[in-house]
Amino acid sequence: MTDKILIHTSRMDVRWGDMDAFNHVNNTVYFRYMEQTRIEWLEVIGVGIEADGLGPVIVNAHCSFRRQLKYPAAIEVRMYASPPGRSSVETTYEIRRVDQPEIIYADGGAKIVWVNFKQEKSVPLPESIRQTLTGL
Repeated sequence: MTDKILIHTSRMDVRWGDMDAFNHVNNTVYFRYMEQTRIEWLEVIGVGIEADGLGPVIVNAHCSFRRQLKYPAAIEVRMYASPPGRSSVETTYEIRRVDQPEIIYADGGAKIVWVNFKQEKSVPLPESIRQTLTGL
């Protein structure tokens, strides 16, 4: 991860409903943890769906499940970004328990592409995102 920069950290609790019949956090929920962190980051930098119909979409996402998470637990999700492209940025995530910060329970990634929703085409990243990512 040498070319990636830590851009946001989020803390949240594992909820009882996050678990499945095997008594651990369901694999789909890890994507929700990453999504929540990504949305928080966009809110912090003041970016969202713009009035002219431009905004972010995820074009791919992946996750590697390293260890089982179980309720109860508090987790920390660290979000990293690579240098931005014209219309996209690669993000990666590390999910750790707050009480065991040295252990990565899961890691993954998602490619964010800025699009014109009406035209269904990519458009350049907003300057505010570009400045945030290049100004670190």
